[in-house]
Amino acid sequence: MNDSGQGTGSAAAPKRKDARRNQQTLLDAAAAVFVSSGVEAPVRDIAARAGVGMGTIYRHFPTRADLIVAVYRHQVEACAEAGPALLASRATPYDALKEWIDLFVDFLVTKHGLAAVLHPDNAGFDTLHAYFLDRLVPVCDQLLDAAAGSGEIRADLAGLELMRGVGNLCIGAENDPSYDARRLVAVLVSGLRREQ
Repeated sequence: MNDSGQGTGSAAAPKRKDARRNQQTLLDAAAAVFVSSGVEAPVRDIAARAGVGMGTIYRHFPTRADLIVAVYRHQVEACAEAGPALLASRATPYDALKEWIDLFVDFLVTKHGLAAVLHPDNAGFDTLHAYFLDRLVPVCDQLLDAAAGSGEIRADLAGLELMRGVGNLCIGAENDPSYDARRLVAVLVSGLRREQ
């Protein structure tokens, strides 16, 4: 699909660096608004947070579903990229794991709202869920392996198991402001520590 409106017959040129940066700013703003206000938040709130007009959002994302899918993919990529970066920059692998889990919780709170909009009976939802698993399970495994290898945590838990446990603790958080999923997840993650 050629978005430039020029019928050149060749593949669309990659987006300019500033256009990619603008789109990333929109996605960051939308993700933050979705976390705080849910996926049905007004587009004007996203535009205000991003510092752009509503027309800019609609130019990048013509429908709410387009925006929701883009935010979902953006958050998956942010979580995937954060794992190795945290391992390289934190004092211990366990510190990296804890911080990554916090990012994952923010994503999950949004993801549950996204799932409600995207409808799990939709084939597109299945594709997004497979993408989520393919990108994030190996990152979680890497963090767990590093923390277990350093002797900080028990070594008998797989990434998918931990992600499911965290995911189950996050269910309902998007609809109940009094429910603190992050606090319960912190209890779960602290339970991974090896007894000294």
